[in-house]
Amino acid sequence: ATVPLDRKTVRDKVIHAPEILQVIGDDIVLETMMNSLYHCDYRDFFQSLVDVVVDKLSMDRFLAPHSRYFLRQARIGAYTQYLESYHTVSLPSMAETFGVSVAFLDRELSDLVACGRLSCKVDKVGGVIESNRPDTRNALYQQTIKTGDNLLNRIQKLSRVITI
Repeated sequence: ATVPLDRKTVRDKVIHAPEILQVIGDDIVLETMMNSLYHCDYRDFFQSLVDVVVDKLSMDRFLAPHSRYFLRQARIGAYTQYLESYHTVSLPSMAETFGVSVAFLDRELSDLVACGRLSCKVDKVGGVIESNRPDTRNALYQQTIKTGDNLLNRIQKLSRVITI
């Protein structure tokens, strides 16, 4: 539950939930994964994430086919949370924060940006990642303009059919 939710919801619904607090002490790896993402300790999050996927998910016959998807979604959530705090960040600095190599981080971020999962630009020459936060107001305006144009085009086509 910590992966798809924002930090405030994670704190309220997961970390401070009494039913979670009763059982989380039994599994140190899950507790580390949950708390490290909330406290922005990304190196520990990545290490515990690998432990969870290898020890828990891949051993379960129902969850094993989905373990790679979960791993990818968890990494996307961590990258998104990290990049929200910065406008620009150097690639080596981010790689050290996450405890991975620069080559791995560059390759993964490039793939995620190319498929539209992260809103940032990777400057390989400068070694910098530029975060471009999506402006929701501008996106809504652009979507409204596009929908209006489509509606006008359909009305014009309909008027041509009616006059013929």
